[in-house]
Amino acid sequence: MRRSIPLVAAALGLSLTLTACSSDSDDTTTTPAPTTPAANESSEAPAGGELTIWVDETRAPAVEAAAVAFEEETGSTVTLVQKNFEDIRADFVTQVPTGEGPDITVGQHDWIGELTANAVVAPLELGEKAGAFEPVAVDAFTYDGQVYGLPYAVESVALIRNTELAPEAPATWDEMVEMGTEAGTEYPTLIQVGEKGDPYTMYPLQTSFGANVFTQAEDGSYTTELALGGENGTAFAQWLSEQAEAGVIDDAVTYDVAVASFAEGKSPFIIGGPWMLESFEDMKLAIDPIPSAGSNPAAPFSGVAGFYVSAQSDQQLLATDFLVNFMATEEAQLALYEAGDRTPALSAAAEAAASDPIAAGFRAAAETAVPMPAIPEMAAVWNFWGVTELEIINGGDPVELWEKMVTDIQGELEK
Repeated sequence: MRRSIPLVAAALGLSLTLTACSSDSDDTTTTPAPTTPAANESSEAPAGGELTIWVDETRAPAVEAAAVAFEEETGSTVTLVQKNFEDIRADFVTQVPTGEGPDITVGQHDWIGELTANAVVAPLELGEKAGAFEPVAVDAFTYDGQVYGLPYAVESVALIRNTELAPEAPATWDEMVEMGTEAGTEYPTLIQVGEKGDPYTMYPLQTSFGANVFTQAEDGSYTTELALGGENGTAFAQWLSEQAEAGVIDDAVTYDVAVASFAEGKSPFIIGGPWMLESFEDMKLAIDPIPSAGSNPAAPFSGVAGFYVSAQSDQQLLATDFLVNFMATEEAQLALYEAGDRTPALSAAAEAAASDPIAAGFRAAAETAVPMPAIPEMAAVWNFWGVTELEIINGGDPVELWEKMVTDIQGELEK
């Protein structure tokens, strides 16, 4: 599916301490460290010091390689603590105020609201490096005018197309449905719904009607002004109802059903992200922007992954040096791309990865993407959003249900 980008290795004779734990394990094992040349030969790194970094299994080898170079150049010691990704946010929020936890942790940009509210994360000074990243990546980690993380990957949904069933990309949603119908497959297109709805996957279709979740300021940051309501919101709700009545969107199509059906050639199209690719390894694919159902471009959410620095770390300068000068390199970001198929956040690495057509397709499809809101108010939206879409798909009155949802969310926001 994509080319291999190996890490260059050099025998440095160094080692890292790698701790494997599901949440708070103290068991440690020393493992042989991979070797790589220094990521930034001109770095003026502080001498000595110790860093502890929380990382999940997928990202651990790429972070370890950068850490070896960091140890060689600075004389510092890096301990990697391998954790289940789903445990990291809660453990970080719980442990940092007690003086425990890491100096650096891997995480997602939409954690910022919770992390800043709990005062557990420190701002990160990117300096001149800020301009080296994809703009959406830095925007995603910006909160109240400050950058709080070092981005390494950008992901969003796109239209994944089976080129044997659909040789050309559709220009609009209706054209896609028509092409899928003419293909004679069981499904004209596949979009997951499931038991609780899926507003994340539906969002690009909603935005094509101009119904964004919150109003954005001129600098791209989110305000707390709800933008789901009005004519644009109800227009999307009515369209969703029509698609359900026509059998194009069905709540029986869960994630697993959608992925399995596409892999079996039961539809030319599926809306999804790079996390699906391992299920389609033997297929001939193209990645296209999601076709618009309304009069505006379809703008999916972008999720940005990165690294945070603990507000309680006494090694913040050292942590910043490691992130800005060793993780914000083309080598490190391509290694992370190899590990997870997500478009690198560093523009030079994204360009290199785009030599693969699949990676290039996801990058192009994300050009209209907007960061998922990281503001705390987003929690109130999730509580009502998906279940309302599901009720509409199941035959409820679209206008009535959508307007009630907006009223309920607004009520939560005013509490």
